Amino acid sequence: MAAETPRRRPRWRLLSSPLTRRILAVNLIAPIILVVGVLYHDRYRQGLVRTELAALVPQAEMVAAAVGEAAVHEEAVGFLELNSEQAQMMVRRLAEPARLRLRLFDEIGAVAADSRFLKTRAGVIQIEALEQPQARGWRAALERQWERLSTWMPADPALPLYIEHMDQRADHYSEAMTALAGRVGTMVRARPGGGLMLSVAVPVQRYKQVVGALMVSTDGTAIARSLFQVRLAIVQVFGVALLITVAVSLYFAGTVARPIRRLAMAAEQVRHGHGRHRFPDLSQRDDEIGELSVAFREMTEALWRRMDAIEAFAADVAHEIKNPLTSVRSAVETAARISDPAQQQKLLAIIQDDVERLNRLISDISDASRIDAELSRAETEPVALKAIVETLAEVYRATNEHLVFTVAVSALDPLVVPGIEGRLVQVLRNLIANAVSFSPDGGTIALAAERDGKFVRLTVEDDGPGIPPDKLEAIFTRFYSERPEGEKFGTHSGLGLSISQQIVEAHGGALWAENRPAGGARFVVRLPAG
Repeated sequence: MAAETPRRRPRWRLLSSPLTRRILAVNLIAPIILVVGVLYHDRYRQGLVRTELAALVPQAEMVAAAVGEAAVHEEAVGFLELNSEQAQMMVRRLAEPARLRLRLFDEIGAVAADSRFLKTRAGVIQIEALEQPQARGWRAALERQWERLSTWMPADPALPLYIEHMDQRADHYSEAMTALAGRVGTMVRARPGGGLMLSVAVPVQRYKQVVGALMVSTDGTAIARSLFQVRLAIVQVFGVALLITVAVSLYFAGTVARPIRRLAMAAEQVRHGHGRHRFPDLSQRDDEIGELSVAFREMTEALWRRMDAIEAFAADVAHEIKNPLTSVRSAVETAARISDPAQQQKLLAIIQDDVERLNRLISDISDASRIDAELSRAETEPVALKAIVETLAEVYRATNEHLVFTVAVSALDPLVVPGIEGRLVQVLRNLIANAVSFSPDGGTIALAAERDGKFVRLTVEDDGPGIPPDKLEAIFTRFYSERPEGEKFGTHSGLGLSISQQIVEAHGGALWAENRPAGGARFVVRLPAG
């Protein structure tokens, strides 16, 4: 099977990170929704329309009052008549400074005067207002573009369409009919080319008698400009907010997405690369990214330590197994060349001892290799050490009658620790067995357990020769064997103390050895209390 080729990671680009794009998208949603809502929301426009209509009413009433005083004559008692020529002159004069369109309807609904028409001797002239010179500058150009865009927009379907009839009558306009009825009428219509047409109609009265209706109309140019100014200000604010949002998002993405991407690329190198690549050191960051960087570095270093330990363990295993195998091979080759039965029996005994030694080594090696995996999977539970110590003392008393076993534990405290009971029993058995092998006949093995603050302390003491001071740490090395004189070679694999220390450290404790002042060795186990 071909080796997996590591994927080539692209260079870091600002928007190449999906996390960066998501941060931008999430941060931009709110301002975009805000500006779109403001641009298309018409509450502000409705307020401007109401204000404009309210401003037209007093103007219309003043013009109507002037027309009622100057252009209405009493032809007979109780009979009032509207003078259309005089009314036309007044309407024309009053409409020009206000830039409004005034239309006067008589009491039967016919047009009596219109500010857009001028009567002369030559006839009636229709007046059209000239467009003002276009202002210069980017604001004016933007406003013209907005006006053109507004003409493309469909008229508001909620508003009636403004239609200019050739032969106008009051019944064409509902507000004029309302004014002829003696009330003020208002109306908002949509212009065909876009925009609004606002109209206010008031009754023209003389002596409380309605003699006509004055309708004042204006287009929505002022409203459109006000809306444009407000929207332009909103767009400007939105542009600033957009720039700030993008800058903050990119900064946030650079401080979050880019370090995470660096960590991911480093993990990819660790997975596929050769050699020992280190994760970026971001521990100076006082946030979760820094904690993640530290965790990755510690995890990688722990992985390398584990790999080194596995490599060293494999080398030690190969070395320890090679010795008995070499001995077996040599004995077999020698037995094939000699014919003396006594010599052959000695060689067979050597082969049998080496096979037993191999079997013991393989069993202990298998046990040592399973400890880490078992401890990582197993669930801890409360373990009462007092009962374990007392039980093991009884067991060893029954099998070692030439030794004295003493137990010193608290009568009331069960000395509970969190752990795996079977493995803790294995530790104590290994320590007691080691003490038994070094104790002389009639010697004493003292077992003690007590609470030491937040820990529980166990000690196993013997009356043996003790441990050489320079070997107090070496005895916990794998396959190290320091056995008493006269013990048969190969009886122990040299893994018992190493396995015991491994188990204790996996429980968060410590195991060490020391010599007693009166002679003999002492092994101390300290475990966190439950």
